[in-house]
Amino acid sequence: MASLRCDTRIARPPDEVWALVSDPGRIVEWFPGMETVVVEGSTRTITLRSGLPLIEEVVNVDPRLRRFQYRIVGPLPVEHHLGTVDVLDDDGATRVVYSTEITPDPLAFVIDGAIAAAVGGLKTLSEGGPTAVTSRTAEPTRTEGAS
Repeated sequence: MASLRCDTRIARPPDEVWALVSDPGRIVEWFPGMETVVVEGSTRTITLRSGLPLIEEVVNVDPRLRRFQYRIVGPLPVEHHLGTVDVLDDDGATRVVYSTEITPDPLAFVIDGAIAAAVGGLKTLSEGGPTAVTSRTAEPTRTEGAS
């Protein structure tokens, strides 16, 4: 299983950033390459710019922790996926940490660039300024013993 992580500091209060992240229908505003979204219950269906659908299951929206989690359930050939976006207080500003676990490992190379762009898009939307990802994994890391 590959593990990815990308984070940035956003010069806005955490509750403002959480309002964007926690609403599953607003992902098209900050995640590049996503054109439309339909949310029905816990299912989020995204149409990518290429026209392909991406079906996700929203598994956790925790306002206390400000944590949003979802799984890709189709049509990509994913054996396991868990995406987590944490919105943390950082001295009155916000630290967003976007992490992903995915199998098979080669998909991590596609997902890594996408989550980096998403974190940058969230920063731009929140601040109205330039994108600046402060850190991310240089390469996907492998979690031993996980299946």
